[in-house]
Amino acid sequence: MGRQGHPAIRHPAQSVTGVTYDSGALIAAERAERLMWARHRALLLRRVVPTVPAPVVAQCWRGTPRQAHLARLLAGCEVETLDDTRARATGTLAGRARITDIVDANVVEGALRRGDLIVSSDEGDLAAIAAAVGRHIDIDRP
Repeated sequence: MGRQGHPAIRHPAQSVTGVTYDSGALIAAERAERLMWARHRALLLRRVVPTVPAPVVAQCWRGTPRQAHLARLLAGCEVETLDDTRARATGTLAGRARITDIVDANVVEGALRRGDLIVSSDEGDLAAIAAAVGRHIDIDRP
């Protein structure tokens, strides 16, 4: 299920260098799902800091005390800002893929740029976005 020495990550491509969490991963962490937390701990122990695009945080964050698990997960992640350069790249990708979901497009844009595995429950939509620009992304469920 994982590359040798890295059980938290499953991927066939050698080009995968990191991990991007989509909203499905954040929701799983918020629900205290054991597999998601085991994956996250394994990544951090191997000094792999997961990336969470800022729009994904906005999609999941409500600022309530019940989100303590989510706050703890995010403390161990790099939240990537959506600056002008990233926003334009995301918009271009969304246009080429003919979609309106900017959050999904931003997740795919960043993962393709960094060579990341995506942890998401939205495999079909994300793979279709990458395929629309002739690319492949590796996706694993939370």
